[in-house]
Amino acid sequence: MHNILIIKPGAIGDVLQLTPVIRALKSKYPDSEITLLVGSASTAELFRYNPSVRETFVYDKRGEHKSIMSFFGLWKRLRTKQFDLVINFQRSNIRAWLLASAAFPCRILVYHKARKRSVHAVVNHLDTLAPLGISAANLDLELSPGPDARAFARNLLSAFKASNRPIIALNPGASHPLKQWGSGQFAALADILSKELSANIVIVGGSDDIALSEEIARYTVSRPLLLAGKLDLLQLGAVLEQCDVLVSGDTGPMHLATAVGTRVAGLFGSTDPARTGPVGRGHRVIQAEGVPCVPCRSLTCQTAVYLECMKKLSPENVYDVIRDMLYEEKTFQRGATPMI
Repeated sequence: MHNILIIKPGAIGDVLQLTPVIRALKSKYPDSEITLLVGSASTAELFRYNPSVRETFVYDKRGEHKSIMSFFGLWKRLRTKQFDLVINFQRSNIRAWLLASAAFPCRILVYHKARKRSVHAVVNHLDTLAPLGISAANLDLELSPGPDARAFARNLLSAFKASNRPIIALNPGASHPLKQWGSGQFAALADILSKELSANIVIVGGSDDIALSEEIARYTVSRPLLLAGKLDLLQLGAVLEQCDVLVSGDTGPMHLATAVGTRVAGLFGSTDPARTGPVGRGHRVIQAEGVPCVPCRSLTCQTAVYLECMKKLSPENVYDVIRDMLYEEKTFQRGATPMI
């Protein structure tokens, strides 16, 4: 295979979970050229410095490519590339198939989500490559923020780094309310970390998380650095790269942190860490004990105590996990789940 198109117009975590696929393909076919079709300019930026990716195309279905003419223009651009392999990770999307047809005739591999077995999304993605004789043991996500973003992050956090104290990032937002820990809990955790570990606290997130981060800051006495809505994705990756630990629910920045090698304390309730948890060494998955519906894998909470799975994660117990991550010599593998 010399010219490969990967189709995945998904969110941050979705596309980062393809990096083991890209790495495995490049290892199998070192002379190949790999092109990605993603859903936004921001997710395309995540691959700017990936040496295995030749080019990215953006399929903006609600913007630039909403009209038939602009969609057909994208199809024609793909047609000129003469792909000999297309890997479609959006098999239920008709327009994705129309774009894939720009490469016909060619070999097609199609992703199928595991239904009757518990398997991590990264492993599931790699399963798609089995017909090529590819099986990869390295599941680590991969992101290089690039020199400009790294210089920006070093300058931004220079005072924190000079203090030689831990830098703990908090990511309070999530794609769905069921994945969120409470603002009061985040604020209490920030103050405990500041008091007990003299930690520097950074609050990250997207533009939708600005109000939430400001609310958390109002509840604290630790004066966290508020960065929500102020960073692009490469800058966010570079900032997380400078941090010792990220505390986050199951959302994009959690995967960004793992991709730059920063340890994650993942707060999980309704979602299943066996499917979407942090990948790699040293991460910790934190779930509440004694909540029988965890994980429910649902977008609605029907228990007598609304979001009991998240409310039972106390700041004190989350602090204990972070302290252990910073100071214990033991290295934790993905899948180690402390129940608290």
